[in-house]
Amino acid sequence: MNKEYMHIILADDDEDDRLFFTDAFEELKINTKVKTYNDGAELMDYLNSEDSILPEILFLDLNMPKKNGIECLHEIKSNPRFGNIAIAIYSTSSSEEHIEETFVNGANIYIKKPNDFNTLKKVLSDVVTINWQYQTSGLNKDNFLLRM
Repeated sequence: MNKEYMHIILADDDEDDRLFFTDAFEELKINTKVKTYNDGAELMDYLNSEDSILPEILFLDLNMPKKNGIECLHEIKSNPRFGNIAIAIYSTSSSEEHIEETFVNGANIYIKKPNDFNTLKKVLSDVVTINWQYQTSGLNKDNFLLRM
């Protein structure tokens, strides 16, 4: 892990959500480098390239064109090269089915997209300051859904 900054990726097809996400990180006083991708296929192309810088945390929207978040999650979890990436599902959906499916398939946390900018900043700050090594060793459903 690079000690100068935390590398973060967001894959989300909604342009406004990508903009709010990057703006929130710019306002937070946390050393991060944020990359965004428009869809799951673009994300996986990047992650699978030999010269990619793997993120510490990947925020993954579920409903994207070309390759959805569940497909990306399966692909990431099946590749040992991506074993150290913490995966935060970042979705407008709060359906029990989606929460259960992403939990069972190995995501680390589930975040329902906040409706306002200040809540978004708080959520992102909370997520990036989690000790993921500790968090992922005892993963359980009680701490999977981030409630705000």
